Amino acid sequence: MALTASQTSLSVRLGPCLAVWQHDLRGLWQSRLIRLWLAASVVLTLLATAVNWGGMADAPLIALLLTPYLVFPWPFVVIILSVTPVSGARTETLADGILSRPITRHGYLLATWAARLVAVLGVYLVATVPAAAILTLAQRPVPQDHVTAYGVITSLCIVGLVLTLIVSLGFLAGTLLRKPLLAVVVLVFVWYPANVVLSVFSLEEFSPISLSQAIPVQLQVDRFGTNPDPDGAVNSEDVEAAADMPSDSGEALPTPKPGSAYFETDKFEDFSLLRVTLGYALPSLAVVALAVSCFYWRDL
Repeated sequence: MALTASQTSLSVRLGPCLAVWQHDLRGLWQSRLIRLWLAASVVLTLLATAVNWGGMADAPLIALLLTPYLVFPWPFVVIILSVTPVSGARTETLADGILSRPITRHGYLLATWAARLVAVLGVYLVATVPAAAILTLAQRPVPQDHVTAYGVITSLCIVGLVLTLIVSLGFLAGTLLRKPLLAVVVLVFVWYPANVVLSVFSLEEFSPISLSQAIPVQLQVDRFGTNPDPDGAVNSEDVEAAADMPSDSGEALPTPKPGSAYFETDKFEDFSLLRVTLGYALPSLAVVALAVSCFYWRDL
C-alpha cells in the first residue's frame, strides 16, 4: 500500500514535467530548423561516406563524419536551438504555465532542457549511427585499421557529451540574457575562440577541435582499453599490398589514403576516456545547475 502511495506521489510530481517535456519535444520536431538540420546532416554524412569510400580507412572516415558535430557547422545549429527556453515571446507563456499548473520553476526549466537535448541527440544519432555501422561492417578496398565496436560506441557517446555541453551552455546563455540573438552572438564568440586556444595545447578533454582529431585513437580501442594498432595508423606495407592487388577488371586498385593530416594520432597516444568524459560531463552538470539557480532566484 505504501509503495502504491509512493508511486502515485511520484507520478503526480513528474506528470507536469513530463507533459512540458512532451509538448516542447513535439514542437521542436515540428520546427523547420530541426527538419532542415536532419536532412542536411544525413546528406552531408552520405556525401562524405561516398566520396571517401575507397580512399580512407575506417577510423579517420568515421572521425570525419563526427567532426561536423564537434567543430562546424552543427554546433552553431545546436546553439540556436538551445537559447530560447525562457527568452523572447516564450516569457509570458512560461509565466502563465508555471502559475496555472502544479510545476516548479526548476521542473519546467529541466523539462525544456531535456526536450532540446533529446531533439539534438536524436538528429545526431539518426545521421551517424547507420553510417558508422556500415563502415565498421562493410568490406571496403582499403586496409583494415582495427576499428572496434567498443571504440565506435564510446566515440559516439563522447560526441554526445560534447553536444550536451553545448546545449547546456546555450540554455545558460538564453536564461541569463533572455534575448536569443544576443545569446547566440555571445556564445559563438566565446565558444569558438576558446576551442581554438585550447586546441593549440591538444587538450581533447576541453577542446572539441582536439577531440575530433583524437577520435581515431578511441575508435581503435577495445573494451579492455588496449589498442590493437598502437601506431594508430594503417601499416604502409598493407597500403602497398592493397595497391598491388588486382581488381576484378585486371587493373591494380588505386592506392588508398589511410587518413588526413588533420587526424594526427601521435599527439593523442595518451588519450583517456575517463578524462574526456569528466572533462565534458562535469561542466555540463555545473552549467545546468547554474542556469536552474539563476532562473529559480530571478523573477520572470
